[in-house]
Amino acid sequence: MKDFNSIISQSDLEVRVHPDVLRNLNPKFELRPYQEEALARFGFYVSEVSSKNHPTQLLFHMATGSGKTLVMAACILELYRKGYRRFLFFVNSTAIIEKTRDNFLNPSSSKYLFHSEIRCDGKRFEVLEVENFEGGNEEGLQIVFTTVQGLHTNLNSPKENSLTFEDFDGERVVLISDEAHHLNADTKKGNLSKKESADFLSWETTVNQIFNSHPENYLLEFTATADLENPFVREKYADKLIFDYSLKAFREDKYSKEIQLLQSDSEPFERALQAVILSQYRKKIFQDFKLNIKPVLLLKSRTIHESLSFYDEFLRRMMNLSESDFFQILERVQSSVFRKILDYFTEKNISLENFLLEIKEDFNEEKCLVINSKTDSEEKQLLVNNLEEKSNEYRVVFAVDKLNEGWDVLNLFDIVRLYTTVENEHRAGKIGRTTMSEAQLIGRGARYCPFGIDENSSVYQRKFDENPDHPLRICEELYYHAAHNPAYISELTQALVKIGLKSEVSKSSNPKFISKGKSESSIKRSQKLVFEEGLPIEIRNFIYKVEFSTGQFSVLQAFENSLLDKVEKDSKVHVLGAFGEAVLRKALHRSSFYRFDQLRGHFPALKSIAEFIHSDKYLKNIQIELMGDAETVVFPSKEIQLKATLLFLDELRGWLETGKFMQSLQKS
Repeated sequence: MKDFNSIISQSDLEVRVHPDVLRNLNPKFELRPYQEEALARFGFYVSEVSSKNHPTQLLFHMATGSGKTLVMAACILELYRKGYRRFLFFVNSTAIIEKTRDNFLNPSSSKYLFHSEIRCDGKRFEVLEVENFEGGNEEGLQIVFTTVQGLHTNLNSPKENSLTFEDFDGERVVLISDEAHHLNADTKKGNLSKKESADFLSWETTVNQIFNSHPENYLLEFTATADLENPFVREKYADKLIFDYSLKAFREDKYSKEIQLLQSDSEPFERALQAVILSQYRKKIFQDFKLNIKPVLLLKSRTIHESLSFYDEFLRRMMNLSESDFFQILERVQSSVFRKILDYFTEKNISLENFLLEIKEDFNEEKCLVINSKTDSEEKQLLVNNLEEKSNEYRVVFAVDKLNEGWDVLNLFDIVRLYTTVENEHRAGKIGRTTMSEAQLIGRGARYCPFGIDENSSVYQRKFDENPDHPLRICEELYYHAAHNPAYISELTQALVKIGLKSEVSKSSNPKFISKGKSESSIKRSQKLVFEEGLPIEIRNFIYKVEFSTGQFSVLQAFENSLLDKVEKDSKVHVLGAFGEAVLRKALHRSSFYRFDQLRGHFPALKSIAEFIHSDKYLKNIQIELMGDAETVVFPSKEIQLKATLLFLDELRGWLETGKFMQSLQKS
């Protein structure tokens, strides 16, 4: 098959969905223009192209949160119209199975996909879950839900009433693969173990055996992360990609929340409490506009043990939080959004005492949900996928990685990264796997929470891009709370750009420094900054700001890369050389990037680590402006000196690898 775009460019593609398909979808879900285009392409393919390709494999590459499941349901209805009755839905995760089963089969679910009465040619039919395709209702829409691993096991070790290969002999079937990028682990030539490779090949063989069992079979793949930049994957899907709607297009079409990155120098509980305050403020704003929407926040830990431990700490400290402690935390957070909250309290005559009682009630143990265990109950899986429902009272979710995939939630407005560690993966400008995973989690939370304010406004799109002072603007934003770490935020920003959740940073906002004798183009080709005469003068003349101790944070607009809040604090400029050799050596030893052989790659004339520390061409006269309370910044302890040095070295490493500094550098 030729590239699908080249096929439709020579044809008249009518952007229209068949009336039977539209009538049979849940009327509460209005199809968006890009979903209509996806379905028009599919309808055109089924009618005009598929007869030339037996069997048929197609990929829908659609952004997280763009409504893939609704498109999936519409494709199923279209193929039912064409006489297909047997559908096999498979995915990599049991959790996604439970969510999808609820969406397809439970009419009482808020996310149920079909009309209460489904008809084709005037005849009513039902969507039926079956264990196999033997007998059953021949006019019913029969679906088997399974994991790819379970499918392989059942077919190769048959049990009573389970699927067998005989179920597919001489019968047309539609295979539907959700989160289909898992099928491409082999295609990408990834680092699989021998067992993983054997498992994958056996799963792939099983799926292909079913797919090829009848010339009129369909394999429909749906994913947000097909990795089409990978040449092997791109080649595989060159003639199979029927629709591509990127996260970048999704954001630019205003179907996503805006992302705000918050850096805070406070400890984890205070960061969590800041998110609680923001969440409750949003709830009140929604109520002011008579909108019954409950904001939810996610507290993300590094390990299950840390998550369970913080769950206990959170409940204990929330219960014991005093009004004076609460007021001190609010006072320390010198940010425009929190100043706006305090102004709101004054305007609405809300006392801190009453607000504190309110959040203690709204974030008590009964409203906290822990999703960590591999053995979490089916009930928990349904609860975490129905957080928008009025009967679901949970306000905060504690998790590690359980929700990285297949989690559909619209009313998530805050994600708190409770840990400060950064995996040692970021090399030569590449984005570490952990950071990319965190960016993709932000993508899941970036789904727009629909609400309307008048008859003329779109319920499903942002309304206040041009009116940022509107009270409801904060209800169109997702806040990602992290510890102050410029190197991590820089890497996360790169990851958000890569997946399409952030605009490319303009050259003016991130100056590049080119050494004498090196052209900009040569540096771009080599991907490594090399300097014959030490650090460039531009770097040595910058003042690097480091904030300490107050619990304050800075807000970084992810789409603009600009700081929203500049906090006034006591400050004093120090030079790194004044911290002493012991502090600088200790800081350098913390990162393998600053081994002598690594440094020589950027500074060929460097003779020793001692020279890197003591020479004014390198670290000696680098200026660090400490900001915080007077005692901390005027007479910094060795611990403060070390932390400041580490933060600068993280920043320097990021620049040497990418050519970009964060906005926290102010030119002297």
